[in-house]
Amino acid sequence: MKLPGNTAASGPRRPATEPVHSVLRLEEQQRAGNRTLRFEGENHGSGVSMFLVDNEPGEGPALHRHPYSETWLVRSGRVRFTADGEDVEAGDGDILVVGPETPHKFVNLGPGRLDLVCVHDSPRIIQEDLE
Repeated sequence: MKLPGNTAASGPRRPATEPVHSVLRLEEQQRAGNRTLRFEGENHGSGVSMFLVDNEPGEGPALHRHPYSETWLVRSGRVRFTADGEDVEAGDGDILVVGPETPHKFVNLGPGRLDLVCVHDSPRIIQEDLE
């Protein structure tokens, strides 16, 4: 793969010894007891972090906040988000966003599992628990 030269749009050329990508193989991933994966981008040269949520009905985090925005993509299931005291229900394919310092939580409404991607606009996850 040939990398573009040093231009204003592409930035400086990478040294030949620096990897172009990072791969976290499935067998290397460590998931919580509820099958949720915590990925911190800092360890992989990424400016974002994420949770890949795979929850049972009734599961979800307690009220918390972050000093950066968070974006969720509901891949499948039904979920109730609470952000800044307001509730909203979401389902397959919906995308939701909260801004920095916004207190929020969510819960899987069921009846099946919740498959949710939670993207944190930070190379590491910083969270203040409020409940």
